Amino acid sequence: MAEPARGKNGGGESTFTVLVAAFANLGIAVAKAVAGVISGSSAMLSEAAHSVADTVTEVLLLTSLKRSERPADEDHPLGHGPERYIWALLAAVATFVGGAVFSLYDGVHTLTHGEEPGDPLIAYLVLAVAFLLEGYSLRTGLKQAHGEARRYRVPFGRYLRRTPDTAVKAVVMEDSAALAGLLLAAGGLLGGQLTGSGVWDGAASLCIGALLLYVAWVLGRSNAEFLIGRPLPRTVRERVRAELVAVEHIEAVLELTTLVQGPREALVAAKVDFRDVATAAQIEWACERAEQRLREEFPAIRRVYLDPTPGFAQRRSEGLNPWP
Repeated sequence: MAEPARGKNGGGESTFTVLVAAFANLGIAVAKAVAGVISGSSAMLSEAAHSVADTVTEVLLLTSLKRSERPADEDHPLGHGPERYIWALLAAVATFVGGAVFSLYDGVHTLTHGEEPGDPLIAYLVLAVAFLLEGYSLRTGLKQAHGEARRYRVPFGRYLRRTPDTAVKAVVMEDSAALAGLLLAAGGLLGGQLTGSGVWDGAASLCIGALLLYVAWVLGRSNAEFLIGRPLPRTVRERVRAELVAVEHIEAVLELTTLVQGPREALVAAKVDFRDVATAAQIEWACERAEQRLREEFPAIRRVYLDPTPGFAQRRSEGLNPWP
């Protein structure tokens, strides 16, 4: 995962990226469905199901963005940030059910029962227009992802694998899969046109289904990890420890727990050994300074909880378990 965000909030940028993808997929889905019926192409119908699934996915992602932005309240003291991963997980399920399952079924049906090919011209036209629209949507997602990767000073591939902004990750992966699916559908149409066999179209539909299975699995796993609880990256945790130890009156950090609650929201809790001679007032002010330092260095850290805990030597001297 990339480091917690510094600077501007990217929530609006993520919303725009998802909106572009949603409108593009909605128009493409209708066009593909019409072209699939006219051309009799199994791969085109699979691509129509793919675009319908992507449209549902974008609606769920927009829901996740809006609901996760709600502020903390008495019933939800830690905020609503993790809710985005619930809706994003449902979006991954939509990709699996709405796209992959239909594509695999349609491909098997075409291979076992055959199909009556129609006029492929309109299908080619729709594929060309869809490629342009999907390309623009992918460009929007890649632009945001590359910008975020540069901001965090991490390689683009690593950012995309580890980013907690799963909405942008979903757009990039689904649009990439959409472009690949369009090429597969075009290959299936061309193969069927040249050979007169529906095998090519059925095989293309199966490949599209397999591609969507992979995308759904990757996105589902990513969101599940954040729902279970993912810590801040190791390098960030080391810097958090260093910032805490640098505060006057803090001797050591005995235990550090971090939790990513959203793309720009994280929690830090630590058992801290303060100087034995520190007064209660000094400990209180040390906690305030520690929280201030962490918030300044890592704006994504929204909540800091420090637990004054006796150090190892003091616990041994008191006959207590040295491991808190």
